[in-house]
Amino acid sequence: MIFNGVEIDDTYAEAFSMLGSRLVITADTLELAMTAATSATGFATSVIGCGCEAGIESELDPARTPDGRPGVSVLIFGVSLSALESQLIARVGQAIMTCPTTACYNGLEGEKEINVGGKLRYFGDSYQASKMLDGKRFWRIPVMDGEFLVQEKFGVKSGIGGGNLLILAKDIVSCLEAAQKAVKAMKKIEGVILPFPGGIVRSGSKVGSTYPFLTASTNTPFCPTLRRQVVTSLPEGVNAVYEIVIDGLDEKAVRDAMGVGLVAICSCDVISVTAGNYGGTLGQYKFFLHEILKNM
Repeated sequence: MIFNGVEIDDTYAEAFSMLGSRLVITADTLELAMTAATSATGFATSVIGCGCEAGIESELDPARTPDGRPGVSVLIFGVSLSALESQLIARVGQAIMTCPTTACYNGLEGEKEINVGGKLRYFGDSYQASKMLDGKRFWRIPVMDGEFLVQEKFGVKSGIGGGNLLILAKDIVSCLEAAQKAVKAMKKIEGVILPFPGGIVRSGSKVGSTYPFLTASTNTPFCPTLRRQVVTSLPEGVNAVYEIVIDGLDEKAVRDAMGVGLVAICSCDVISVTAGNYGGTLGQYKFFLHEILKNM
């Protein structure tokens, strides 16, 4: 398929089941809320190396937050309930509670719940206090500027990790321009995050390695400098590839994000767009590029 002069490969992105939670972080200013959100979602690009995948979902006006202050929503994904719980406790405790004036609320009515505030409360050294509002328990933990308010339970629901697009271009400049334009469009979709730095992956990976101790290694078929040494997936003229990885709370959110991303990419000077998959053997979800574009 040719879309706006760009070749769209007849393939699909293969994605996986994950578990996701949404945190609503508020503070006296949006700058402080964003500082906490940025810290809480750091070093969270891949469950393989980071333990979870996380990112900023959106800024929230005071009218949309539980306490009427500026806020930021973040999404955090894990592969199991226990792994997600440990990540939330660590990130709320070390990156949100430590930031001036913040509070942290559950932002998702999920299929299950995990105990976050109920475990962080012990930091209060017996001086913590709880409060019930609308049947939900909140913990007030004394800190040096007053109290840190955190909800006890956070919702968890089934989500999707690993939706992706691969952008192939003649050079880094044009490839990066397309990737950044796509990221800007995709970030407007509710219920998704792009967990890699700036939403863009430079060092895409493949399953396996020549080294037995590695489970994943550089995506050699898409490395321009290796095109004469390996079986390459790069057409002539392609000298740069960037990948965008999408995690979402449901299939529609991931599909919508991929759709606006594809349209944005195809408004730029790129050669083609493809997606990564494992032949349908590993992931539970398939996002077909042609089908997504036809429904845009």
